[in-house]
Amino acid sequence: MKTILVADDEASICKLYLKELEREGYKVVCVSSAREAIQKAREISPSLVVMDIRMPGMDGIEAMSRLLEENNEIPVVINTAYSSYKESFLSWSADAYVVKSSDLTELKDTIRRLLARPEAAAGPAAASGSSQ
Repeated sequence: MKTILVADDEASICKLYLKELEREGYKVVCVSSAREAIQKAREISPSLVVMDIRMPGMDGIEAMSRLLEENNEIPVVINTAYSSYKESFLSWSADAYVVKSSDLTELKDTIRRLLARPEAAAGPAAASGSSQ
């Protein structure tokens, strides 16, 4: 089962994503800050990260950079209410950029597409360079 790490400081968003993404067959872990996202990603090696940008303390862009420094194979979806960040070169490291909406179709389709890529199908062991 694929694990999705959701980082969003809005509890209602985390609750909604947890319910909807579990319904899609994913294991979902929610955290409420960028720092927690970095720590949790180290612990669970998620298949994909959904990252909000505006969070207290460290923002999602910085957290994404740190996550990708540690594992540049992990797909990251920037998920924010602000479309203005899409044009910022700082967000270009993300695999996808989805503007938040009450309709989660685009987010679900994006997650499905990213997890279907051959490098995602190989799993975390392939991303860390393990081979046996």
